[in-house]
Order: sequence, then C-alpha cells, then structure tokens
Amino acid sequence: MTLVLRAIFHWVLLIITTQSILLAQSGSLRLHVEEADKRGVFGATLQLTDRADTTRKLYAISDTAGNAFFRLATNRTYRLLVTSVGYKPVRKEIASQQMQNVLTVVMTPDNVQLQSVYVTAAKPLVRQEDDKTIVDPEPIAATSTSAYELLEKTPGLFLDPDGNVYLSSTTPATIYINGREQKMSASDIASILKSLPPNSIARMEILRTPSARYDASSSGGIVNIILKKGVSLGLTGSVNAGFNQGRFGNQYVGLNLNNTQGRRSSYLNLNYTHRNSYEQIQTNRTFSPDSILRQDAYTTFPAHVFYAGYGLGFETSRKWDLNLDGRFSWNESASSASNSNQISQVSTGRLVSDNLNQIDGTNRLVSITQGATAKYKLDTLGSEWITDLSYTFMGNRGTQDFSTQYIQPERNRTAGDGNFDSQRHLVAIQTDLKYKLTKTITFETGAKLTWQQFNSRQDYFNQRTNQRIIDVGRTNSFEYRENINSAYAQMSKTFGPFLLKGGLRLENTNMNGHQRIPTDTTFKINRTDLFPYVFLSRKVAKIAGYELRSYLVYRRSITRPAYDYLNPAARYVDQYLYERGNPALRPQFTENYEVNISMEDRPLFAIGRNNTRDIFTNVVYQDPARPSVAYRTYDNLGINRETYFRILAGIPPINRYFFVVGAQYNYNEYSGMYENKPLNFERGSWSFFTYHSLKIDNRSTLTVNGFIRTRGQLQFYELSNFGGMNIGLNRKFMKDKLMITLAANDLFFTNYYQFVLQQGSVSADGLRRNDTRRVGLTLRYNFGVRKKEERTNPFTIEPPVQN
Repeated sequence: MTLVLRAIFHWVLLIITTQSILLAQSGSLRLHVEEADKRGVFGATLQLTDRADTTRKLYAISDTAGNAFFRLATNRTYRLLVTSVGYKPVRKEIASQQMQNVLTVVMTPDNVQLQSVYVTAAKPLVRQEDDKTIVDPEPIAATSTSAYELLEKTPGLFLDPDGNVYLSSTTPATIYINGREQKMSASDIASILKSLPPNSIARMEILRTPSARYDASSSGGIVNIILKKGVSLGLTGSVNAGFNQGRFGNQYVGLNLNNTQGRRSSYLNLNYTHRNSYEQIQTNRTFSPDSILRQDAYTTFPAHVFYAGYGLGFETSRKWDLNLDGRFSWNESASSASNSNQISQVSTGRLVSDNLNQIDGTNRLVSITQGATAKYKLDTLGSEWITDLSYTFMGNRGTQDFSTQYIQPERNRTAGDGNFDSQRHLVAIQTDLKYKLTKTITFETGAKLTWQQFNSRQDYFNQRTNQRIIDVGRTNSFEYRENINSAYAQMSKTFGPFLLKGGLRLENTNMNGHQRIPTDTTFKINRTDLFPYVFLSRKVAKIAGYELRSYLVYRRSITRPAYDYLNPAARYVDQYLYERGNPALRPQFTENYEVNISMEDRPLFAIGRNNTRDIFTNVVYQDPARPSVAYRTYDNLGINRETYFRILAGIPPINRYFFVVGAQYNYNEYSGMYENKPLNFERGSWSFFTYHSLKIDNRSTLTVNGFIRTRGQLQFYELSNFGGMNIGLNRKFMKDKLMITLAANDLFFTNYYQFVLQQGSVSADGLRRNDTRRVGLTLRYNFGVRKKEERTNPFTIEPPVQN
C-alpha cells in the first residue's frame, strides 16, 4: 500500500508541474455588487458570456462583502448579467482593458411578496470550497425528523450506534455548531442533535483536513452545523408537524420565525418531539475452553424533547455586525432494559446458569448555550476581525432501579437502586483576524481559550431485607477540569493557477482529574504541542469543458482522551460486564496526507494516509480472577496506518433527474501490544453511498438515498455487511406554501449488523439492531412576506465554468 500511495502522490505532482507550462495568459477581474447605500449584496449570481463564443460562460456568486472574482482570457469582450432575488437584473459589457480593475455594479431593489418559489440561482447538493465540503441540507431535511437523522442521510457521512460521526478515517469527527466545538461525549452530542429540528439548519461544512484556524483535536475531521438566521426582509416563518412509525412511534411539531427590519434581524425556533425506539444486543462470549455466556438485551427509550433556539443580529454600521444566539434543550427520557443471561457447557450443551436482569431508569438532560459574535469588516477585499464568546451548561440527572431474577440455579431475587448527577460548564473565547494584504495574499491569525469544569456523582444501593446498603462497586464521585490555550498563524497566496496556504498552531493543554469515591486518585496532563498545516491547490486540466482542480494537504492533529475515558471508577453494566476509564491514557497524534481532485467545485476523488501513534481505542479485557466477567476500558495500543480513498460522482439534471453516487475504501494496519502480547491486526472495508432526485412535476419531487458497508470495522469489532435505503416523496400545495412529505427510512430493514471480536483472551460474537425501519408523514406551511429572499432549487447543478 505504501508503494501505491507514493506512486499516486508522484503522479499528481507530475501533473501539477506539467500543467503549469500549458496555461494560457489570463487576467483577473473583481466585481463588487452593492446597493445604492454602498452595502454589499450577498448571494448575487454573476454570469459572463464571451461575445465571440456565446457557448463559453463563467459563473460566480458574490460573497458576504459583495465581491466576486473571475479569471478571464485577455483580448476578449464579455457580456455581464447579475441577478439576485429582490433586485432588478443588471446587464453590462466588459472590455478586455477592464480586467485589472475593480468593477462596481449597483443593484436596484425590486420588492415582491412571497408567492411561489422561483429558480434564480442554482445550488448543488455537495460542493467543494477550498479545504471544506459544503452540503445543502434542504432536500434531505424534508424527509428527516432531526439533525441526527439528517447526518445519517448525508452522502459520505457514517454514524455508528453510539452517535459517532465518521468522514474519511475510522477516527470519529468533531462536531461543531455555528463554528463552536461541542466538547461532549458522543452520547451527549447525539442527544443534542436528536433535539435539533432539521429545517433549522442552513448548511453543513465538512472539513476532512481542517486548517490551522481550527482546533488540532480533530483527527477525524470536523462537521460544522450552521443554523439558519434571519436573513430575509420582513416577517416570515413556517410551522411543521409530523410523525413516523417503526416498532414504536415518534411525533413532533415545530415553529420557525424570521424577522429582519432595516439593520436588525431575529429568529426563533421552537420544537417539541415525543419519541420512542428500541435497541437489541445479542452476544455470545467464550470465557473458558468449555463455557460460553449468551446474553440477549432488549431496551426501549421513550423520551419527551423540547428545543428552543433564538438569535438577534445588529448591523450597527457598514463595518460592524453583532449577533447573539442561544439554544435550550430539555430531554426527559426513560429506559427499560431486560437482559437474559445464560451460561452453558460447550461440550455437552448443558445449561449451567440462567438469570434475568431488569433495569428501569429515568433521565433528564438540560442543555443551555449562549453565544455572542462581533464581526468588523476592515475593507471591501474581505478582510475581517471576528470575536466569539460562548457559554454552555449541561446538566444530566437520573435514577435507576435494577433487579436480578435467578432461574437456574434458583435462589432469592436481588435488587437495588441508584441515582446519578453530572454537571458540565464550558466557556470558550476566540478571536480571528483575516487580513487581505493584497488581492492574492491573505494573512490569518487568532487565539482561543477554553475552560471546562465537569462534576459527576453516582450513588448506588443494594436492597437487603428492607435495608439499603451502599454498593461500593458502583458508587463513585469524579471531578474534571480542562483548560486549552491556543494560537495560530497562517498565510495563503495565489500565484497563477496555484493557491498555497500554510499555517502553524500552538496548543497548551491542561487536564486535571480527581476521583474522590471509591478511592482518592488524581491525574494531571500538562503539555504544549505544535501542529503544522500545508495546503496546495491548482488547476490541473479541463475535460469536456469541465475544470479539474487538485489539492495536496498535510496536517498534524491530536486526539485527547475525554473525561469518561480517564475516570478510573468502575461503572457496572451487569454482573458479567463493567466499564472503567484509564487515567494513564496518553493522547494520540495523527499525521494526515491527502490528495484530492474536484471538478467545478464538486469533490471527485481523494486518496490519503493517516499515520497515528499512541493510538487509543476501546478494548475488552477478561478479569483474570473471575473468567466469566469482562471489563471495557481504553488503552494505548501502539501505531496505526490507515490508507483510504474516496470517489464521488454525479450527473447534472437530465429531464429533472440527477444523482450523486460515491464509494470509500479504508485499510487499517494496527501494530502494538495487547494484554502484553504483540498485536497485529489488518482489515479493509468498503462504503458505498448514493442520492437520487427526480422532479416529477413543478410541485412533486421523489428522492432516494442509501448506503452499504461491507466488512465494516468498529474499533476492533469486525462487522458484517449492512446498509439502508430511504425514500421520500414531497408535494407542494396552496401556491407552494404547504409541503407534504411521505418518507420511509431503512425500507428493507437492513441497517443492522453482526459483529465478531477476536482479540487476546476475548472471543465474542453477536448482533446489534435498532428501531430503524420507519414510515412517516410531515407537513410544513410557510407564511409571511419576504422582500428579499434567496430562492434556490437544491436539485439543480450549476452550469460548468469555462475559460
């Protein structure tokens, strides 16, 4: 694999070098689109048509400052057409002598009422923007009930049953909301995403190789969820309601309001969901040459979820923007688990032990986030200074009642109860400066400080003859503090067909954990690390009128163990399994090399390598004193080399139909120590995904999306083939104000897997299944008057840009 990777890298570099000689002469042109009051117009569509050859067209969309950039062939004349909903079209001719100047286009408002939605600017489902992929969630949101479900349906993203999101590698991605990292466990983030309504999301940014501007703790990449804000003039909104039914049913209702008047904007999102689902895990574990433990656990999760999001925006002048935004989530849930445990003798099949565990619990999760952002526009070239301050609180409180009924050999039933309480406070302050030194040179620098305090306490009791006795094996108390200070600087320069960006990030990490119960232990981590980043992009070739651009990326990143990975307190699962953290766990470091190619700003192909040292992962060890008992923990196992490639393709609309299809291959090589013995583990897995859209008529659209994973891998668990297909049909009524969507998720009930674990002394296999097959109906009604609205058709691909 190493020789193949080197050959491809050399091949791409050869193409880059060769193509630079063949470039024709060209000139740069910057167009500034503004209103009469000099304010830039964001999202305007610009089209340049070569008068000598009208089939040659170029397209661009103005940025937040109203700027758009073109690279044009010299000695030519072009016709310019500028359109934006809410403005009258502007038409001009541009001569070749204007190509080194800044051309200003003034647009005149053309107010319209919200009636039908018209196509004036096309947006692709997936597009590439420098080092990040932009996903338009609108077509997927119509058939989803939450942000979590929307991520599950996004082509190229994969979620495991624990809520981890995977991009290119087998290391989970880091989740951001509005550019802020969510420092939570996977289960806590999953709870937040399940409470977030899908139609509150404006776009998703996928950064597989984030630059030095972002935290280095993102080895698996970043998924940044950008929420909608009040961007339309006037009062607008929507109400939505729906349900879906699997083995259990979900119901939800929501309200979205947007209001912009002058330089003030605001939005409010309210959503209530009642949901229920189940999980079934069957496990067979051999713990001695002639003994096997068979477990069958079935758990239901009913919940009531309330979500509220709000935002206020102020444009105090032509240069200052101030925004306040907040989110509140209340999740009142319960769980009921029934776990059958049987121990049998393999040689004879004789049943040695049979018992039944019952665990009933309640849980209340409260999440509050408040943020404030100030942006200062330094000039019209795009220079800006952004400062962001945020505070997040999460409180998790619950109870448990558990009992064990012994069927064989028969003996008295045992029972107990417990309660737990955890609180997390997170404060983050970040400032970023982007300065355009020239038209081709951009300098970026910034600093960030995060502080986190986490407190956890669990009290458990056993019931004995009407007395509650403390269960020392489950009771624990844990405190954790984390402070990370960072600063970065990076610069990008455009020269000819090349774009070069390089940066360096410094991070100072301070982690302090203190377990008070059952034993008094303390661990501390204090370290300072440097993380370089290099990004090179250039035009490679043009095939059939489509421009190909290649990207070379190198970055270094860190994965820090989370608080629950470090907590040494034992956490009881059942009498045969418990969990505990590892306070000696070291952070892992990853070096990533990637080559990728895009076509007309749409990702096409990528190949890369992740080299990770001190890799830590979830492992299962067998208790040497009690062979029937195992415990899960985390450990540093050695090094991992992961090679991957990804391909994504699609077609423009043909008779109102288009599709996106892709594949990804991951090959992992582990080398290290496991249970003080040499570990060598290799596995390759394939992932295939697709998205289809058929516009039946002007009001009806059919969508189909799905995925297949073959020879999947989850830590050291080897998974069977699994996948899922989702289908949705939506139709508009009442002058396109009402949309009704019928959706079916996991239509063939194939989104479950069998697993095998063969590591060290642990030999296990089993099955994991969830309530994934569901059929549902959603209604959404839009209301209000919009004077300026970006009306787009997400099922349309932009025409190719030509030089």
